[in-house]
Amino acid sequence: MNRKFDISITVFLNGEKQSIMTYQGEYRNLMALLYDKFYIEDFGECKGTGRCGTCHINILNHSEELLNKEGNETTTLNKMDFVDSNSRLACQIMIDKKLHGLQIEVV
Repeated sequence: MNRKFDISITVFLNGEKQSIMTYQGEYRNLMALLYDKFYIEDFGECKGTGRCGTCHINILNHSEELLNKEGNETTTLNKMDFVDSNSRLACQIMIDKKLHGLQIEVV
């Protein structure tokens, strides 16, 4: 079965801009997508529970909905350095069509 890649995400990683395509249901969350596409060392150490903070990203073109923290995310981010109002944990962002056009920076 062919799937239509209808979600485009721009990722800034190590000073480079890259675009990735996905579709709803291909990955559970943004952390899994980023790990699979870029294999970022030590990324997502807690496997998506929101406790380690290693999948810290900044949302560059945000909607209020994407800035709402989920689960353990607020507690984890409050313990970290270099966190601002656009900070999120990629493991807490589920892959769906609202991510189309998203721009993020991997911290």
